[in-house]
Amino acid sequence: MKHLMFLLSIWIIAGPVSAEIYKWTDENGQVHYSDSKPDGQEATEFESTVSTYEGVSYGTVESAQDRSQEAQPQKAGTRKKVVLFSASWCGVCKKARTYFRRKGIPFTEYDIEKGKKAKQLYDQLGATGVPVILVGNQRMNGFSEAGFELIYR
Repeated sequence: MKHLMFLLSIWIIAGPVSAEIYKWTDENGQVHYSDSKPDGQEATEFESTVSTYEGVSYGTVESAQDRSQEAQPQKAGTRKKVVLFSASWCGVCKKARTYFRRKGIPFTEYDIEKGKKAKQLYDQLGATGVPVILVGNQRMNGFSEAGFELIYR
């Protein structure tokens, strides 16, 4: 209990920590994001209004989203459709993507910062971070393998 109180007090004293993200384009025209400035490369500090979900929460897709083609529950006996709303700089999104590929789980990915349609669908969900994962009418904010398996069954 003493350890818990100590950790809690350290967390309160430290306050929120904000990381800088840098954006640059390489000689091939590919855009990169990193938490440190690249050597010998001009970079700009990247400001994002979207954050990465720190934990995992669950819900269901509500009325307007239920009517959306991307959020329709699947018929019994068919594979559940998996939709991933992501951002290229998001490490948790990368973990989810890697997991889906490793397990052979087909999914549709929408990068909310690169596509107008993706951003519109994301906004309809009322999301405030990435990743957002839809499995039929089930919703997962954030990602964990065990948590995903609970909604994917």
